[in-house]
Amino acid sequence: MTLVLVHGNPETTAIWNPMRAALERRGIGASDVVALSPPGFGVPAPEGFGATMNEYRDWLAAELEQLLAAGAEHVDLLGHDWGGGHVMRIAMERPDLIRSWCTDVIGLFDPDYVWHDAAQLWQSPDGDASIERMISRSDDERIPFYAGMGMGTEVATAVVPHINADMGRCILALYRDAAQPAMQRLGQNISTAAQRPGLCILAEGDVFTGGAEAHRRLAGRAGAQVAELADVGHWWMCEQPELAARTIETWLSTLDRTAG
Repeated sequence: MTLVLVHGNPETTAIWNPMRAALERRGIGASDVVALSPPGFGVPAPEGFGATMNEYRDWLAAELEQLLAAGAEHVDLLGHDWGGGHVMRIAMERPDLIRSWCTDVIGLFDPDYVWHDAAQLWQSPDGDASIERMISRSDDERIPFYAGMGMGTEVATAVVPHINADMGRCILALYRDAAQPAMQRLGQNISTAAQRPGLCILAEGDVFTGGAEAHRRLAGRAGAQVAELADVGHWWMCEQPELAARTIETWLSTLDRTAG
């Protein structure tokens, strides 16, 4: 088993650390898990990288191809935030690369989805100034902000130094490429994700991903199960890592029994 984790915005692989520690206590160790950083989000974006949705899809496909070529028997792909968006592109368009998929943002592909306020600002002409303010604040300001939103202090301390100009450029490019009706068009193909088993995580307090009704509606179209997590928000893997690990372990064990 290779569990591949893909984070989103504004994040690094550090968001997975609490959950990974909890998974290890359940017997899913470091050798079973690979955390990937989308270009610009925790790692530098390559020269010429335009940070469009298609470029992130192609980046992730190439990473999975490398893992399989290196001997990974199969890949279970889990994405959070924009990482979950990239995961859905693979589930819909490159299911040959994965055994299963899991996302917490399937509602973004609902025909009625409206981008949250920050995204709409980044998609507007005022977005450049907004990003400049975001990256120019001191770490002493930003760490408690993200910690309070659900990352926790330890994770926020690891993430914040990477919220820089490179990330800012990629945020603007990605969100502008995803301005509606782009997500609506992609969502028209959501049923193709049913080619592989899917799990849609529904974090009760996540206000960024379209709401419970959209999650359930899109999960149904994608042939996926829904795991509802109570008393957590957008950074559910940081807020309640034991719950997160139990949810993922249960999902993986179901897949293993089915494969067996």
